[in-house]
Amino acid sequence: MLKPHHLAGLPLLAVLIAANAAPIDRQAVVKRHDPHLRAIDPMSPLSVGNGRFAFTADVTGLQTLPDHYHGQGTPTETGARWSWHENPNPHGYKLSDANRDYTAWGRTVGYPMNAKSPAGQWLRENPHVHPLPQIGFVLTGTGARPLAAADVKDVDQRLDLWKGQLDSHVRLLGQPVSVSSAVSPDSDTLALRIRSPLLAGGRVAVRIALPYGYRPGDHHNPPLDWSQPDGHRTKVLEQTGRRLVVEHTRDASRYAMTLASGTPLTIAHPGAHVFEITPKSGETLELTISFVRDGIAPAPAAASVFKTGSAFWDRFWRSGAAIDFAGSTDPRAAELERRVVLSQYLAAIQLGDEMPASESGLTTSTWYGKHHTEMVWWHTAHFALWGRPEYTARTLTWFQRTLPVARAVAAERGLKGARWMKMTGPGGRESPGGNPLIVWNQPHPIHLAELLYRANPTRETLERYRELVFDTAQGMATMLHWDDKGKRYVLGPPLWIAQEIYDQGTSMNPTYELSYWARGLEIAQQWRERLGMPRDEDWERRRTGLSKLPVKDGKYVALESTPDTWDNVDSRHDHPSFLMALGQLPGDGVDRAIMRNTLDAVLAKWDWNTKIWGWDYPMIAMTAARLDAPELAVGVLLKSDGPNNGYTAAGHNPNKALPVYLPGNGALLAAVAMMAGGWDGAPRATPGFPDDGTWKVRTEGFMPLP
Repeated sequence: MLKPHHLAGLPLLAVLIAANAAPIDRQAVVKRHDPHLRAIDPMSPLSVGNGRFAFTADVTGLQTLPDHYHGQGTPTETGARWSWHENPNPHGYKLSDANRDYTAWGRTVGYPMNAKSPAGQWLRENPHVHPLPQIGFVLTGTGARPLAAADVKDVDQRLDLWKGQLDSHVRLLGQPVSVSSAVSPDSDTLALRIRSPLLAGGRVAVRIALPYGYRPGDHHNPPLDWSQPDGHRTKVLEQTGRRLVVEHTRDASRYAMTLASGTPLTIAHPGAHVFEITPKSGETLELTISFVRDGIAPAPAAASVFKTGSAFWDRFWRSGAAIDFAGSTDPRAAELERRVVLSQYLAAIQLGDEMPASESGLTTSTWYGKHHTEMVWWHTAHFALWGRPEYTARTLTWFQRTLPVARAVAAERGLKGARWMKMTGPGGRESPGGNPLIVWNQPHPIHLAELLYRANPTRETLERYRELVFDTAQGMATMLHWDDKGKRYVLGPPLWIAQEIYDQGTSMNPTYELSYWARGLEIAQQWRERLGMPRDEDWERRRTGLSKLPVKDGKYVALESTPDTWDNVDSRHDHPSFLMALGQLPGDGVDRAIMRNTLDAVLAKWDWNTKIWGWDYPMIAMTAARLDAPELAVGVLLKSDGPNNGYTAAGHNPNKALPVYLPGNGALLAAVAMMAGGWDGAPRATPGFPDDGTWKVRTEGFMPLP
């Protein structure tokens, strides 16, 4: 249901249409995009999860073919956002041990940029996410061995998105096997219903193997490490005929696993970190497997998990916004609808936790499982725009908890307020590398808090986030330097702009970041006024005294200090981030005609092959939409002749060496929300889609972007 404040800025006709249109058949929209696999597809394992815990399965419904899937596509793993490990630190490395000094504006400041030193390498790799057990079928008895892809026939696997339930049917060794799985919304519990004559005959067991961790040294998609059985401990705390409680420890890290069944089990323990589960009798095995970091995991009944999971997903799909492209004659519409539906599901099971997600979520490990705070906008802004702000709010709790760390970082660098870290784990400690000089992450907490205020414009919202907004704005303000010669405030050096190809020691006044600084400080000033406070005079002086966005030959360039974007082909790869100043953002300091020239130049002259990422396409589409170019917006959003803009049968957006790249999914949802729901002052309903009859776009519940 559209709320009154969601209609602000829309034309009267659009408001009347939105208020009187027949409801979208949401279940029909979702169900027509249930993933349905009829063969092994290593790029498309399917997952069930709850946002902080996920289980990813191959076509057998379990993780039976891990080497095949990891070697040829996407890993099948079990993960939780709370599961972390840190190697011992006998040398006592601290962040300053990786510092490199930068001198600018009359002072020298150390930034932890040296990632290749022993200190830098340890600090970058620790802490790292720790995988939970692998759960798959294995042949037992005479001829016991792992199963291979050749053993799997007659695949029929379907993910019921409306119920959050994965149903898998295959033949193993010529015998039928069926597995249904779901995850509880209330606990980190996997429920399994398994049926096969192979269970009754003692030929197959469910094997639960607890890995040491990930293989060290691989920071993208590493395999699980089984090579150090003596380096970790698996202790049985309780074992009965229907229940198994296990504690796993490695150094100071711990988790507990509880396996429970309503019927008697046979539980074998063939290895120090391996369990094999079969029914005492019959061909049916019904299990729940629960995990917790502290204490003992609960053991709900499988039927309860399937029931509560189904109820959760019914509520999820009926909540928030919806979009329906049925009736469109543009051949791309069905594929866009598929991507949108699957991206919503993946976002719900992988993003929106109190610990921000890494770029591969809970599917595999990238960058040691750490999250990149510049990606938090793409990961969580869409939730608020789609009418599910509670997910955005959940992620912002990490920024609130970590505010003392950000304040300490600011103080160490001679700043006031808070200075946000870029690549980090649960505690907020920064990771060495180029990361500490990234700055476009700084305004994100302010922008996200503003989206939450627009979703719930109350004093309570203002009070909840005021400290986060004001400390972030104070840090941003003191990052600006006064250029007496130009009589203006400048941003950098040193800094690393969103287009990560320029010298960090000399970079100054990037287009996107300047516009974001202006927007972030303006939002913070509006929050002061809403709270009955006057505008901060220093913030206002710096905001209004900001340098103009750099322009050359009638087009915006990446940054003022190296304005070679359109002169040097080597500067036309990676993110064309200057477009975000009018796209993601409303365009502080932007001349629309110049931005249109810039957009046209990007579409015509950008190097789409050297390095471009999945979130670039939706980001560019957002700029095209704001420039009243919906044909261009749709064209770039669904661009098929560039890399990293494909979506697997599971809905994932693979990028280069990353089989899973969630910023692509999040950016897609943000772009579609904007194209469908508009922005403040948008010219018509669904302004990002062509109004030529080829697109039939029905929408419900979108919140306009500022």
